[in-house]
Amino acid sequence: MPHVPHSESHDATAMDRRSFLRTGVGGTLLLGTVSLGAGLSGCATAPAGRLSAVDTRMDASYRFQFLTRDDITLFEALLPAIVGPALTEQPEQRSQAIAGTIERIDQGIVQFGPANQQELRRLFDLLNFGLTRITIARVWSSWPNVTTAEAEAFLQRWRSSGIGLFNNGYIALTKISNVAFYGHPDHWHLSGYPGPPTWAKDALPQFKNA
Repeated sequence: MPHVPHSESHDATAMDRRSFLRTGVGGTLLLGTVSLGAGLSGCATAPAGRLSAVDTRMDASYRFQFLTRDDITLFEALLPAIVGPALTEQPEQRSQAIAGTIERIDQGIVQFGPANQQELRRLFDLLNFGLTRITIARVWSSWPNVTTAEAEAFLQRWRSSGIGLFNNGYIALTKISNVAFYGHPDHWHLSGYPGPPTWAKDALPQFKNA
């Protein structure tokens, strides 16, 4: 089952730009330390840009402006657990839906201000850095090897944790994922949204061009 109600905005670029992670001093120091450690350990820190044509997971024509290759792998592991049965089981369509959602996550984060981007970068680094992935997220396998059941267990641990940093990390991950997935017109019907009314399409040129 999806982990967040589907009543989010239907435009990925209109995702809530307010602070995702209200960590407090302790959480901020932790995330800052992890982010530095991740960089020193060789974790990818630069945006992925255009992926190689041999990397069939993503559209090679799309240029990632925020997400790193490690972030892409992270969301490939988490999206099946976050979106749940809304993802088709047909392999090619499922792969395309995941790839498109990750691209829209990237597009949405680019619209955020620097402070929120910095918070998300630290969160992603925490999950990508092997030591903290194991000790804090309690995910033993690297993300390419994580099963959907393991990803669901991780999300539930953070959702029900008594530590605010983890609760807010869960909210950030699920919110940006659900908005990016259900915000696509092909997925509106899955959230019960019928799409813009006919009169709006006729009155507003942007709907005709969408």
